[in-house]
Amino acid sequence: MSLQGKKALVTGAGRGIGKGIAIELARRGADLVINDRPDGQDLAGTLEEIRELCPSATAIEANVFERAECERLVSSAVEAKGRIDILVSNPANILWCEYLKFDPDDFERVIAGTLIGGFHISQVVSRHMVERGGGGKMLFISSVHATMPYSPCVAYNAAKSGLNHMARTIALELAPHHINVNCIEPGWINTPGEQETFGEERLREEGEKLPWGRLGMPSDIGKAAAFLVSDEAEYVTAEVLRVDGAFVYKDAKEEV
Repeated sequence: MSLQGKKALVTGAGRGIGKGIAIELARRGADLVINDRPDGQDLAGTLEEIRELCPSATAIEANVFERAECERLVSSAVEAKGRIDILVSNPANILWCEYLKFDPDDFERVIAGTLIGGFHISQVVSRHMVERGGGGKMLFISSVHATMPYSPCVAYNAAKSGLNHMARTIALELAPHHINVNCIEPGWINTPGEQETFGEERLREEGEKLPWGRLGMPSDIGKAAAFLVSDEAEYVTAEVLRVDGAFVYKDAKEEV
């Protein structure tokens, strides 16, 4: 699954799943533009790490929750690399709160960051791909929350469910342009954010309860992403791939 010569833009790449995907694409030869929000503190470190695999990698700070910032990011990426062949859209804004107590403004912010942000960045990149011709690959990072009604997480669940359906619809509209559009649904992934929230010991214990016996790692999502944005997946579009170590079936696991 070589990506040699491909120009890829990965948003939310400062750490966690986005970083794992960026590293894997670089390992397979892609020339990368990585992005994270201006208030993040991880993008520079990620760029330094990725440049060991891709010396020409570029980092561009931009808030992809906002349309104008998406346009600036894509324009800068195209200026830096000449074109974009691959987009990995990874914006998200999660907030845990009971439904009856959920502030309406917070609900809108989660939907805006997780769903509408994905629309903005993908549409801007799609227009570039269609204009230049030659097809392309777009991958949205969704979540098992899209189909599992986790509580208390109503806004994030709704946003990820909408993201899946949006991606399938986009895939049908862009099929004549040979732009593949797919989603990945990660399960519980051992990211820095999860470590800060739960701690290493809790994550290890919870991982042992899963059918696969461990939590996922960002590299697990990266490997799946590398397939979906490669030429090997040329006939795969409008698909949602769950990468979760059977997390959604954890309650069906029998103790023996």
